[in-house]
Amino acid sequence: MRRTLTILAALAVLGALVWALMPRPIPAELGEIARRTIDVVIEDEGEARIRNVFTVSATNAGKLHRISLHAGDEVFAGRTVVAVIGPAAPALLDSRARAVAEATTAAARAGVDLAQAQVMQAEAALEFASAEATRAQALYERAAISRRLLDNAMLEQRTAQAALDSARANLDVRQRELQSAAAVLGGPEMNGAESCCVNLFAPVSGRVLRVLTESEQIVQPGTPILEIGNPANLEIAVDLLSRDAVRIREGAEAWITGWGGTTIPARVRRVEPSARTRVSALGIEEQRVQVLLDLRGDPGLWRGLGHGFRVVVRIAVWRGEGVTSIPVEALFRDGSDWAAYVVRDGRARLQHITLGERNEAFAEVRAGLALGDRVILRPSDRITDGTAITAQ
Repeated sequence: MRRTLTILAALAVLGALVWALMPRPIPAELGEIARRTIDVVIEDEGEARIRNVFTVSATNAGKLHRISLHAGDEVFAGRTVVAVIGPAAPALLDSRARAVAEATTAAARAGVDLAQAQVMQAEAALEFASAEATRAQALYERAAISRRLLDNAMLEQRTAQAALDSARANLDVRQRELQSAAAVLGGPEMNGAESCCVNLFAPVSGRVLRVLTESEQIVQPGTPILEIGNPANLEIAVDLLSRDAVRIREGAEAWITGWGGTTIPARVRRVEPSARTRVSALGIEEQRVQVLLDLRGDPGLWRGLGHGFRVVVRIAVWRGEGVTSIPVEALFRDGSDWAAYVVRDGRARLQHITLGERNEAFAEVRAGLALGDRVILRPSDRITDGTAITAQ
């Protein structure tokens, strides 16, 4: 009897050891192969911008008056004065240049005095010639002189008149020279220099987006002053990788999110035919293609969206309804093939799969799995082909 009990106790201990050393099934979360609707979208960061932005620039060199407009102010085409440009102050002269300018001015004044004296001389000569012509005319009428003497007197009168006209023209030239010389010095001859200004009007109706040159300063032709645009005429621009852009078609549906408001429906208007080389944050050169989108729906949806705002763009490129699909959490790479662990008879079996389209949640299964198969989600390194599995 005692021997029997000893044998039974030994067998119990051996059985406990065997049970303790036996591999236990690994708990795993399972997913199912089923028919689902898969939407494939391309997502990237974009920028909201006004379709047509007009930059108002200086038309001439001069002193720009301080801009009274601010960003957000409303302007009207051809009516709102957005900038005023007046003449700039003359450049300062050094001592040598000032001495030359003063000498030139003095010479111009002397020329004016000389021209005035010549005018007075010509006026006196004309007065004398006119009197001689009058006397000759009276004598000729009384047959006291010949016709030739009368013609000589008339010729001298006309010659004196021409000399007076020439002297007056010369005086006008000398006066202009004096004004030019005085302008270099900035003297009192410069009357009304600040009276002429150029007003710049808004080219379109809209709102001021940015004031680029606000303070009073000297500007050159072409200097940007401010930007004007219509905030209601918004578009979305996004730079996509060239491998993603080739899948997008004009007219594709899109959605604008991530800007702080509700989701805005949009539609692709244009995919530009050329790419640009951009350097990513990791220092990698990428080929980026710009895609332009038009906003759709009620304009009240994007009332708070402004020029230059950051947005997230989601563009639909493929939609499959009722396709055989697998959760992407079950996929992993086995060499160059996609694979997953399928649970059959309580054990994990490695299965290679042929995939089609996929999004962030599900992938289309074209070969390798059947409807109703259960696969392991997020398999750990403890799971290999043939491992016993228990569903969580």
